[in-house]
Amino acid sequence: MTYVVVENCIKCKFQDCIEVCPVDCFYEGENFLVINPDECIDCGVCEPECPAEAILPDTEPKLEKWLDLNAKYAAVWPNITRKGDAPADGEDWKGKPDKESMLSPNPGKGD
Repeated sequence: MTYVVVENCIKCKFQDCIEVCPVDCFYEGENFLVINPDECIDCGVCEPECPAEAILPDTEPKLEKWLDLNAKYAAVWPNITRKGDAPADGEDWKGKPDKESMLSPNPGKGD
């Protein structure tokens, strides 16, 4: 099992999860975070930290697409180990549906 970042993170990118990860398995895109499934140790401490409820265990149904996206972008985006600033309009995007088309493939800054 691994944890997966899903659509709810898009354009929210709060980053609370990064601070608690003991193995630094988060990678940063321009408007989304991903978890490297090969590095995640399945501890689950990140899941309750996410204000957008955007982190789920891969045992949840219908997450294959998101698991693939997490693996794909973790291979090319920079690692992030410290919480940065969330987007100024992150709260406005929290809980909004149908954000998948807004996922930017561009990398973030990392740290």
